Amino acid sequence: MLELKRIRQEPEVVQDLLNRRSSDYQIQEILDLSEEQRRLEGARSRLQARTNEISKEIGQKIKSGLAPDSEEIQKIKTESNELKQQLNELEPQEKDLKAKIKTLLLSLPNLPSETTPVGKDETENVEVHRWGDEYLPANSKAILPHWEIGEKLGILEFSRAVKVAQSRFVSLVGMGAALERALISFMLDQQTKAGYLEVMPPVLINSDSLTGTGQLPKFAEESFQCQGDDLWLAPTAEVPVTNLYRDEVLDADQLPIYHCAYTPCFRREAGSYGKDTRGLIRLHQFNKVELVKLVRPENSAEEHQSLVQNAEAILQALKLPYRVIELCTGDLGFGAAKCYDLEVWLPSSQTYREISSCSNFVDFQARRANIRFKEANKKGTQFVHTLNGSGLAIGRTMAAILENYQQADGTVTIPDVLQPYLHQTVLKR
Repeated sequence: MLELKRIRQEPEVVQDLLNRRSSDYQIQEILDLSEEQRRLEGARSRLQARTNEISKEIGQKIKSGLAPDSEEIQKIKTESNELKQQLNELEPQEKDLKAKIKTLLLSLPNLPSETTPVGKDETENVEVHRWGDEYLPANSKAILPHWEIGEKLGILEFSRAVKVAQSRFVSLVGMGAALERALISFMLDQQTKAGYLEVMPPVLINSDSLTGTGQLPKFAEESFQCQGDDLWLAPTAEVPVTNLYRDEVLDADQLPIYHCAYTPCFRREAGSYGKDTRGLIRLHQFNKVELVKLVRPENSAEEHQSLVQNAEAILQALKLPYRVIELCTGDLGFGAAKCYDLEVWLPSSQTYREISSCSNFVDFQARRANIRFKEANKKGTQFVHTLNGSGLAIGRTMAAILENYQQADGTVTIPDVLQPYLHQTVLKR
């Protein structure tokens, strides 16, 4: 959430930064409501001050000998009652204005970093670097899409999953389930070695949690809600892990906090009809290992770079070709100030596809979730900076393995680092 104080003090700067994202985001209504709220707040303060003066005046007059039921005292009390009536009318008006302002603030995205490239959409994202050209398959034209080779190997079943649920679900069978489990274990093992503390959070989460990390109210249609309860299925482990610290004041020496977490994730994929309807790229349910950081503000840029490197390390260990893209302002996620996407190579479609999105939210989520820290022997608190990224999306990693490690005889070689988990070297029928 953006800071109301900054919007008031630097409206031109804030509006300019929002315009770098889109002209859809305007702050004038917030400024107008804020001005009205401050006017009411001033009027309420003056009325309250006068009410306090009257109370003291009545006490002094009675103490000096004036009868409580005297005409003079009754006149003063009448004024006091009128003031209290005005206060009673002002307080709900002010409360309503504050609620409207908060609703508008929650609908505004984060301000892009000054170093985020300015651009209108994904076509203006900036490629940072590529890795693994030496691992590109020699004969990409002969490679089957991952869903076809997966079904031929008997490890992916889509039609039966549709029968059990609906479209955009998959059932993993035999070595498919084993490969998924191996990838989860491998990623968690790698990230705990890198210094992340593993967490297994709830995957049913409340509305406050989704609001804290920015999914609500804007993206309600993207999430699955449990009817009759204030609970939602987690769209990503970012939400429950970050919100473990909601409404807390941490000691400065607790920072930085690094967590990794495996969870199933659930997304409606609203608005994506017709896109990636086959395969593992865009499912309603998928598994993911997430990386979450809570850090001091002065360290967040450096922590962001190391987060990207932690995600890259998984792809490098698996020897999967990929590239890193810096998102421009027009393609930036709602809560991110700066973001790098890792895109893995899928040879069957001759394209790179997102497999991790590593974002620095600065204090945006911390303000929404009220996560602060306090320095020893110093007054006041500061908001932490939060960062997260996939380390990695499991289904998309499996898709990349099934295509990049596919052999001419219809088998799939298992990456070296996964062989100790699977106790075999090849996937075959």
